Amino acid sequence: MAQNTAKTASSHKNDEQAIDVLLRPGSWQEYVGQDKVKRQLHVILTAAKQRGDACDHLLFYGQAGLGKTTLAHLVAKELNCNFKVTSGPALERVGDLAAVLTNLEAGDILFIDEAHRLNRMIEEVLYPAMEARKLNLMVGKGPGARNVALDLPAFTLIAATTRASLLSGPLRSRFGATFKLDYYEISDIEQIIKRSAEILGVTIEPVAIAAIAKASRFTPRVANRLLKRVRD
Repeated sequence: MAQNTAKTASSHKNDEQAIDVLLRPGSWQEYVGQDKVKRQLHVILTAAKQRGDACDHLLFYGQAGLGKTTLAHLVAKELNCNFKVTSGPALERVGDLAAVLTNLEAGDILFIDEAHRLNRMIEEVLYPAMEARKLNLMVGKGPGARNVALDLPAFTLIAATTRASLLSGPLRSRFGATFKLDYYEISDIEQIIKRSAEILGVTIEPVAIAAIAKASRFTPRVANRLLKRVRD
């Protein structure tokens, strides 16, 4: 019985995650709100494409559920490049980061979620990787140890965090642009709920849209979660 319950819970979690991906905006037109951020990103991405260069490293920060990961996906889509995902907690050792960096190809985007949870050793390796596209590794131990510098392809690092103040100054300074995501206007939340309801095949009245938006704490993720529960 316990095993069946665990399988059911796992299946439910996978279903929820699949729905979350389905509701995620797939284009700039579908991404409601954060107009100032979108305008600034448009300038940066357009310039990078015209130059034929990798985009500057980008830092997105703000409360959970405001669309940082979605923005990173849209940047990758706009640049038509591969999107590699990891997180601060997953990069515990230098070897973890080295494995990720050495598997990147020219133009790839590396997305690091929860960047405030990167440890200082990882940050030290990121500095030359971001600045000079070099991976510095110490090979061997003791008197025979030596430093080996590996060339990295032109890649873009996009980091997301809910606690930008916990990022070290040297790391923050290496991002070409930093964007703060704000809470949404009620009208934007209502538009997001309406779009999500259409995707889920749910008929929803204006009064219900307004009620969910009011309870959403001005956050798209919360709005979509409430919509799913109301649908149930």
